[in-house]
Amino acid sequence: MSAHRVLQPAGWVPPRGYANGVAARGTTVFVAGQIGWNAECRFDSDDFAVQARQALANVCAVLAEAGARPEHIVRMTWYVTDKRDYLASGKALGAAFRELVGHYAIAMSAVEVKALIEDRAKVEIEATAVIPDA
Repeated sequence: MSAHRVLQPAGWVPPRGYANGVAARGTTVFVAGQIGWNAECRFDSDDFAVQARQALANVCAVLAEAGARPEHIVRMTWYVTDKRDYLASGKALGAAFRELVGHYAIAMSAVEVKALIEDRAKVEIEATAVIPDA
């Protein structure tokens, strides 16, 4: 039995690619906003999908430091500098998400912002995970 429970109100159309809510019990891990640069704080690309994939990989790397895995993610917020880039990258984002995270039972939000602190950054992703109690 999973320690996470998706919250889907009766009669609501199920969302695609995220959950409306998630209930979980365990150790909470908060991951600060991760952008699409590598471990040396350098961007390998200015492509939105490439940066998003790297940002997701960075989220997973921080989770691992706490002993958490991608399946423990319950909340995620994406900050994007151009919603058109985000929407146009849907296929590549879906592939990266399935590869790195593997599930969509996550309460997610995406917000278009004017800019991010790092000028070359096109996306920033923050996450909350809950490691189930043993």
